[in-house]
Amino acid sequence: MSKIKVAVVGCGAISKHRHIPEYAWNSNVELVAFVDPIIERAEHYAAQHGGKAYSSYVEMLKQEKVDAVSVCTPNFLHAEVAIAAANAGAHVLVEKPMASTAEEAEAMIAAAKSNGVFLMVGHNQRLMPPHVKAKEILESGKLGKVLTFRTSFGHPGPEGWSVDGRESWFFRKEEAIMGAMGDLGVHKSDLIRWLLADEVAQVAAFVGTLHKEGTDVDDNATCLLRMKSGATGSLVASWTYYKGQDNSTVLWCENGVIKIDTDPNDQVIVELRDGTVERYKLGQIATNEKQTHSGVIDEFVTSIVQGKAPRISGEEGLRALKVILAAFESEATGKVISL
Repeated sequence: MSKIKVAVVGCGAISKHRHIPEYAWNSNVELVAFVDPIIERAEHYAAQHGGKAYSSYVEMLKQEKVDAVSVCTPNFLHAEVAIAAANAGAHVLVEKPMASTAEEAEAMIAAAKSNGVFLMVGHNQRLMPPHVKAKEILESGKLGKVLTFRTSFGHPGPEGWSVDGRESWFFRKEEAIMGAMGDLGVHKSDLIRWLLADEVAQVAAFVGTLHKEGTDVDDNATCLLRMKSGATGSLVASWTYYKGQDNSTVLWCENGVIKIDTDPNDQVIVELRDGTVERYKLGQIATNEKQTHSGVIDEFVTSIVQGKAPRISGEEGLRALKVILAAFESEATGKVISL
């Protein structure tokens, strides 16, 4: 088949480290357009990979007939760009959080459906080998039912990651809408739902700005979740883990415990009640400091090539988003929020 013509909208850090190199590695893809309001950033990638540079996604969609678009913009533009791309007949891969509100997310899903295109959300945690292995072990039934859990994602903050450092859009609420919860917490709300094959029923949360000066976006969140199955646990997102980045999950089950990314050598450890211990080396989970192949781009491209709806669909992204929106509502009202 002819190559899938792809445009990348937003040429910041996530494009630099994930989307652009992973498209370039995929033999089914031709990168045809790069868009960024700072045109020099788009021109840099066009010079490297071919294709044209644009400062406006509206202009790009007028000029180019693309098969797929990666939306790597600040959060407040996710819905706007994704809907425009879908209306232009392009499949859409949108970074997380997929939207700023549930209504925006629903409009994105509707636009993809009405135009007969796919909408996928970049929840890469599901695709990381330690999580894939943990899911396989849970599905085997050897651990029995998950009773309680904790899942955490923390690092020093986007200033060390964003191409704009401390001047990044991540710290401007009108563009970011949400901070650590939109950056990290939504990854974990998606992961825990997927690992447990369960939905979140209730959320209670403390969400606030503890240490990042000069911004009103949240830099820390601690949430309590009750799943529909009755399992309870905690979800933590932080931009102030200045020493000791964390991307770990622990599930306590009827027959033992499974630990994911708690050990520097063995990424998955299963400890059964009968004393048996199983250890699995599966490669490190990707971090900002240590980039590994995310699998997101390959997953997206494969869904287009095969004509199969992506597993990490807009509907899945919306369910993960609703959990973090409930956390903000809990913080604002002081109440437990039911989903």
